[in-house]
Amino acid sequence: MGDAATPVMQRLEWVPALGLNLDLRLDAFAALMVLLVSGIGLLVFLYATRYFGDKPGVGRLCGLLTLFSGSMLGLVLSDNLLFLFTCWELTAITSFLLIGNNHEETAARAAALQAILTTGLGGLSMLAGFLVIGLEAGTFRLSAVLADFPTTTPAQVGLGLALVGAATKSAQFPFQSWLPGAMAAPTPVSAYLHSATMVKAGVYLVARLAPAATEIAWFRPAVVSLGLITMIVGGLSALRPTDLKALLAHGTISQLGLLFVIFGVGTDEAMLAGSLLLLGHGLFKAALFMSVGIVDHQAKTRDLAELPVFGRRWRPVLVIMAISAASMAGIPLAFGFIAKESVLEALLHADMGWGVLVIAGVVLGSTLTAAYSIRIIWGTFVWPARRHANAGTTSIEPTPPSLGFLAPAAFLAGCTAVLGVVPKLLDTFAGSAQAALLAPLGRASDHVAAHLALWHGLTTALGLSAVAIAASIAMTVWRRPIGRVIALGSRLPRGTTIYREILRTMNRSADLTTGVVQNGSLRIYTGVILFSAVALPAAALWTHGLEIAWPAWVDGPAQLLVAFHIVAAAVATVMVRRRFTAAIFLGLVGYGMAALFVVQGAPDLALTQTAIETLTTVLFVLVLRRLPDGFERSRDVASRTARVVISLVVGAMVFVFALVAAGERLPSSVAEDIKAMALPDGHGRNIVNVILVDFRGMDTMSEITVLAAAAIGAVALARAGRTPGTALVPDRNVAHRTQANLDVSVSVIFYVIMLASVYLLFSGHQLPGGGFVGGLVAGSAVALRYVAGGIDEVRRVSPLKPWTILGGGVVMSTVTAIVPMFVGDPILDNGIAHVEVPVLGDYEVASAAVFDLGVYLVGIGLVLMLIEAFGERYASGEGEL
Repeated sequence: MGDAATPVMQRLEWVPALGLNLDLRLDAFAALMVLLVSGIGLLVFLYATRYFGDKPGVGRLCGLLTLFSGSMLGLVLSDNLLFLFTCWELTAITSFLLIGNNHEETAARAAALQAILTTGLGGLSMLAGFLVIGLEAGTFRLSAVLADFPTTTPAQVGLGLALVGAATKSAQFPFQSWLPGAMAAPTPVSAYLHSATMVKAGVYLVARLAPAATEIAWFRPAVVSLGLITMIVGGLSALRPTDLKALLAHGTISQLGLLFVIFGVGTDEAMLAGSLLLLGHGLFKAALFMSVGIVDHQAKTRDLAELPVFGRRWRPVLVIMAISAASMAGIPLAFGFIAKESVLEALLHADMGWGVLVIAGVVLGSTLTAAYSIRIIWGTFVWPARRHANAGTTSIEPTPPSLGFLAPAAFLAGCTAVLGVVPKLLDTFAGSAQAALLAPLGRASDHVAAHLALWHGLTTALGLSAVAIAASIAMTVWRRPIGRVIALGSRLPRGTTIYREILRTMNRSADLTTGVVQNGSLRIYTGVILFSAVALPAAALWTHGLEIAWPAWVDGPAQLLVAFHIVAAAVATVMVRRRFTAAIFLGLVGYGMAALFVVQGAPDLALTQTAIETLTTVLFVLVLRRLPDGFERSRDVASRTARVVISLVVGAMVFVFALVAAGERLPSSVAEDIKAMALPDGHGRNIVNVILVDFRGMDTMSEITVLAAAAIGAVALARAGRTPGTALVPDRNVAHRTQANLDVSVSVIFYVIMLASVYLLFSGHQLPGGGFVGGLVAGSAVALRYVAGGIDEVRRVSPLKPWTILGGGVVMSTVTAIVPMFVGDPILDNGIAHVEVPVLGDYEVASAAVFDLGVYLVGIGLVLMLIEAFGERYASGEGEL
């Protein structure tokens, strides 16, 4: 990667119309991040095998770590702002699951929630910023944006929003409180997420933006000030806790603040120093987390006040921790010293009017860093012996770790030591990383090599390092009086306390709001919804004026007959007093609409409407048996009058709006273009199906995802509403008694309908049908089995769980949609293959058929999920129909 001017680039089209493509760009700085993510990730996996042993749940944890690492790699390789955000959110979701891995523990769940709320809200802010920046720049390609960064006011607002996202992800003040809480995660997770990967995402973003954004007056002061405050606050906080992981967490916050400072400066030297510090921090912090995990695993505690005495057999752990802590403190012969020297040199040479204050702040932060580094080693290996000696007690030495358990941390510490003594090994790589950050601005040559050395003579930077180390030793020697001063800071409200108070305030506000707008009356809810449905279109029509195009009232006698049927069924729905009868008449209204679609020549719509009405009627039946048989008769004249008025107004508004919409159709419609492209481009004669699985396949994929989420929610709500301990009522009631004739008839009809659904599935691309309507028809067959034999009969004919079928359908459609991207084609590109079928001859198979099969499975899974939610009857007084 010596040639920073020619990075490796790859583009996979995703949604080109929205500027959302998988633009991947591997330059030297991205390679540095890839090295950290994949290299430390591999070591963490090896470490985890010894840390967890044969404990249950290791496979799930490793799977989540793999998913997280893939998301992180996508983030650092992304050259598209929108794709970068997508990977950013994936890291937030997977980290939520990893932090809350021990989900039985309240602390783990609370920490995971705090992490995803903090970083998630920051991610939304960043998305808004990316959208503004991309629109102002005219492109969402990151390298193009950096090459000509917009300086307009909207772009600066967008930059500020993006920085909020970076600050939350990298635990900058005042968003830092989530990181110490995240120590509830297992140590391998902390060693990975909180040393080399997740917490570096915000730093990575600032590093990319800084060289281009330094022309904006407020950017450098804002980022540097934020980093300085975070560095000092984190350093002070690290001097208080006795939990070693909490200490390392606060130390990580401090180091992330320093990374913000150096990258925020944005000069050429700062980019080199930041790259070195980024690498150094990943090496020593991962090694320290692993070492603390070893101590905790073997000694069953990581509290400095409870640690036992570690003897000679623990010297390898002492050496590893000493090297890593020395690197963190910036002590010579460790790589951290090389990085810290580069940082100080870059700050000394930066042209900043307030540079002295920045340098003073960094020296203070470095002093605190060295102090808590000493505290780690002293507290782990020296204080326990003195504590037991003063108390006159003995300590049982824990079993030392095995070589395999120690190896990952030892390797990282070895790298730190070697690079500290021979830093010139990184000359080319570090210089290339620096050049990669500067390349979009044209400030990098074709080949840049740094000149790293252990000794540069007696320099100002060396003197500042010596001052920081000497001051940290003084803090350790006079720790009691200094500790009393530091303890004053504990009286200030902590970030976690502030977060919890904000959460309580939001919950109280939500309760008050809910109490006002949701008083338990379904009539009021429906009235508000209908009022909104009327008011908004009415306001639009009032603003733009009414231009009603009166169509022909009747196209023929068939249409008139169907319309009469619909009106009669609708009137009957309103007039009848029994809920079940009203549901039947409401279904007849839907069947009438299906007949109207047939009359108008829309068989696909008619099939879908018929299947939906059938299933809706069954669903109504399942729900209505839990309610009283008849409607409650209202004696309130005002209430009845209001309902009549609302109904009339809604009906009139829908009628008028339909007339206006019909008159607004443009002469040149996109429908003609779709009709012309359906066969040559979509390879289908059924235009509706081609639209659903090809032209608008992204919409279909989103809709089946929403359907799946709704089905899961329905099952969760239905089960949550059941009283614990209630007995399941046998589902074979009088209506379900075994009758040979009924069972045989239902079985025959079931398989006939299933065959029909399969026919609709595979013929839908050329003839009326398709995956969705086929799935609904299959669902109707399942509903028939339920009506005949109850839920036990449904479970008998379905070998798979409903959620397995539902999820399998979503996964199948999603995989079919994204596979074309990996061969250089756009997402949802329809591939065609010709298969020679005996007897039938050449048969054309489209990848859209596989996508449609996924939709088909979603349709079946949806019905099974709803039956699972409402089909079981519990001993709660449910009556028979």
